[in-house]
Amino acid sequence: MNRIVLVRRGGDVVEAREGDVVTRVPAAGLAGFVGRRETGPVRWVWDDTTRWYPELLRQGVRVARCTDLRLTHALLRRSPFADQSLLAADETAAWDALQPVTDDAPALFPLDDPADRLDAVAEDARQQAAVAASPERGRLALLLAAESSGALVAAEMTHSGLPWRVDVHEAILTGLLGPRPVAGQRPAVLERLAGEIRAALGAPALNPDSPAELLRALQAAGLPVEDTRSWTLEQLDHAVVAPLLEYKKLARLMTANGWAWLDAWVREGRFRSWFVVGGVVTGRWASNGGGALSVPAQVRPAAVADEGWRFVVADVAQLEPRVLAAMSGDAAMAEAARATDLYEGMVTAGAVASRAEAKVGMLGAMYGGTRGESGRMMPRLTRRYPRAIGLVEEAARAGERGEVVRTLLGRGSPAPTGAWAQRGADLGEAPEQAGRDADRHRRAWGRFTRNFVVQGTAAEWALCWLADLRNRLWRLGEGDLRDRPHLVFFLHDEVLVHTPEHLADAVAEEVRLAAAEAGRLLFGGFPVDFPLDVAVVRSWADAG
Repeated sequence: MNRIVLVRRGGDVVEAREGDVVTRVPAAGLAGFVGRRETGPVRWVWDDTTRWYPELLRQGVRVARCTDLRLTHALLRRSPFADQSLLAADETAAWDALQPVTDDAPALFPLDDPADRLDAVAEDARQQAAVAASPERGRLALLLAAESSGALVAAEMTHSGLPWRVDVHEAILTGLLGPRPVAGQRPAVLERLAGEIRAALGAPALNPDSPAELLRALQAAGLPVEDTRSWTLEQLDHAVVAPLLEYKKLARLMTANGWAWLDAWVREGRFRSWFVVGGVVTGRWASNGGGALSVPAQVRPAAVADEGWRFVVADVAQLEPRVLAAMSGDAAMAEAARATDLYEGMVTAGAVASRAEAKVGMLGAMYGGTRGESGRMMPRLTRRYPRAIGLVEEAARAGERGEVVRTLLGRGSPAPTGAWAQRGADLGEAPEQAGRDADRHRRAWGRFTRNFVVQGTAAEWALCWLADLRNRLWRLGEGDLRDRPHLVFFLHDEVLVHTPEHLADAVAEEVRLAAAEAGRLLFGGFPVDFPLDVAVVRSWADAG
C-alpha cells in the first residue's frame, strides 16, 4: 500500500511525499489530489487528523486510511512494546505537547500552528522504525491503525452531526420547566420549586443554586448534613427533600441541555460536538463541547432520524467482563459469556447464587471494590475463574509496586506519580502517618491499574469495531458520506448509525458482523461472544 505523507509548506502549498517522489500541491487543489489518489490503495500520513480531514470532508472527499502522527506518537511514547530510544529527537517534547484542533472551521494554514514547526516526515520515519523493532509488532501496528481510524470516525461524526429536532427539544423543556424565561431569570417551574424550598427551610432570601447558602440553610433548619449532594438529601426526613431533589434534577437539565445548549450546539437540524480520540488515559474517547458523551435520557427524544431514514442503535452487553475473559484466556468465563447475559451465565455455571452477586463481584474485581459485598464474592470468583481474576489481581499488584501495565495491544498506563511513591521524610510527616498515606496511595494506584488493563483493552475492541463498521457502511450506499449509512454517535460500547430506511436491516447485520470481526482481530479464535442489542428506530429514545 502506498504511503503519502502530507506536509504544509509556505505559500499555501502542500507537499505530498510518496517515497522519494515529492509532489507540490496548491492547498486549493488538495481535495482534488486526495480524491484522485483514493481510487487506489493509499494511506495518508499527516501530523493530526483534526488539522487535515475536516476541510477534505467539507469538499466532499472521504479517505479510507490514515496515520495520525499525533495520536500514534502518544501511544508509542507510553507503550512498553516500543523502544523509546528510537523515538527520541529534539522535537519529541513538542510532539508530546501537540493538541487537537476543535474549531468550527479550522484553516489548513492557520497563522501560528505549532504543528508547522514539526517535521512530519522525520516523525513518521521514527515511528515506523519503532514499530518494526518491536517484539510485538503485530499488536502495536493494529493499535496504531485502529487509533488513526478512530480519528477519521470522529471527524466524520462531527461533519455529519447527530440529527436533532429543535422543536421536540423545546417542547420537552417547556413541559418540564415551563416557557423559556428571559435571560437571567428562572423558568416558572424552577421558580415555584425555589419558593417551596425557601418556605420549607424558613429562608425567604435563599438562592438554592448556591451550595454554600443551601448548606447553611439546611443546617440552620436543624438538619445533620455536611454537603448538599442528592444522596445525602435522600437520607433526610423533611418537607424540603422532595422539592429540593426535583429542583436539583431540573436545574441540571436547564444548565446542561437547556435553551442555551440548543442555541450553542444545534445548527441546521444537527447536534455537532468534537470527539476527542484517546481523550481518556485508558483509550476511551472524550468530547469537547455540548456534553456529547453524556446526553441525558430526558432529551434523547429530540434525536430524530431524517424523513425516510432510521437510526440503528447497537450496544454490547457486558463488554468489559467479556474482554477480561478473552484477554486472560479464561475458558470458564468465556463459557459463561456465551449467554446473552454473562451474569446469568455465571449463575448457571454455579459460580454465584444470583445475577446481582455476579454483577457486584465482577465490578468489584475490575474496579477494585474488594471489600463488603463484592469482597465476599471474590474467593468464589477466584476459584471459578482463576485466570480472569488472576489477571486483574496481578495488574493491581503491579500498580502498587509502581510498575506500568498495558492493554492487550500495548497501550501503556502512565507512570505512577504523587505522594504514594515518596518516603515519609520527603512528605514532612510523622513516619506512621506517612506510611499510612503511602499505603493508601499505593492501593488507589493499584485500583487504577487493575481497571486500566480491562477498560483499555475494551476500548481497543471498540476501536476495531468502529474501524471495520465504518468501511462496511461505506460499501452499502452510494454518493457522499451523508448520502450513505454513516456513524453519528459513539460512546464506549454503543453506536448510532443514521441510515436510509431501506438499508436499516442491512446496517444492523453489518454492525453485528463488525463486532464479531473485532473479536477475531483482538483475540483470534478464542471462543468469546460479543452479543449486541440492536434496535432500528426513528428516535434515539425508542431504543430503550
